[in-house]
Amino acid sequence: MSKPDWKDLLNDKLEQLPANQSEKVPVATPSKKQDFIIRFEKRNGKPATIVSNFQGSEAGLKELAASLKKFCGTGGSAKDDEILIQGDVRSKVADYLTKQGHKVRGDFKK
Repeated sequence: MSKPDWKDLLNDKLEQLPANQSEKVPVATPSKKQDFIIRFEKRNGKPATIVSNFQGSEAGLKELAASLKKFCGTGGSAKDDEILIQGDVRSKVADYLTKQGHKVRGDFKK
């Protein structure tokens, strides 16, 4: 008698999940549309994209920062109503925020 394959076990577990659970996509944007300022800085000699002028809770700031970092595929941090994304990804950040319905201004190329 052989052991079941790990792929078969995984497929069995996935089939047991409710159908609507896999369709939920979390929206990681603040509830109200905002006007963000995007700028480029060098911090300790490394390029960084800064998103400022955030209005909302600290949890909302961290949630938006997490979604931006995931979208850009890079690291970063969020504190003091400001989001720092590692690298020069100003155009990516601007595109993401405008698609979410926010206004953006600052030094970025479209």
